Amino acid sequence: MRYMLLIYGDESRWESWTEAETQADMERWYAFGAELDAANAQLAGEALQPTATATSVRDEEGKPLVTDGPFAETKEQLAGFYMIEADDLDAAIAWAHKCPAATYGTIEVRPIMEFPTG
Repeated sequence: MRYMLLIYGDESRWESWTEAETQADMERWYAFGAELDAANAQLAGEALQPTATATSVRDEEGKPLVTDGPFAETKEQLAGFYMIEADDLDAAIAWAHKCPAATYGTIEVRPIMEFPTG
C-alpha cells in the first residue's frame, strides 16, 4: 500500500541553525533516503521551498482567488514529503519514526487513496 509521509516543522528552527548543524542534519536525511531506497520503499520524495514562496488558490464564484502564502497559519509548516510503499500502517509508522524530522517536528502518515482504473 502507498503512504505519504508529510513532514512538518517550524521553519524558524532551521533558519537559526549553524552550517555545522545543517550539515549534520542533512547527513541524517541522506542516510534515511538511502535506507528507504535499500528497502525499495521510496516511491518519491522532495523538500519544499519555505512557506513564503507558497501561493494558495481557491475558487470564488468561478474565478481563481489567489493569495500569497500557505492555506493555513500553523505553528509547523509542511516542509516536504516522501511517498512510500509499505505493507500496512504499522510499517508506514515505523518509516515515519525513522524520518529525521520526527525528532523536531511531526510526520503525518496518510494512506493514498486508490481508485479503480477504468
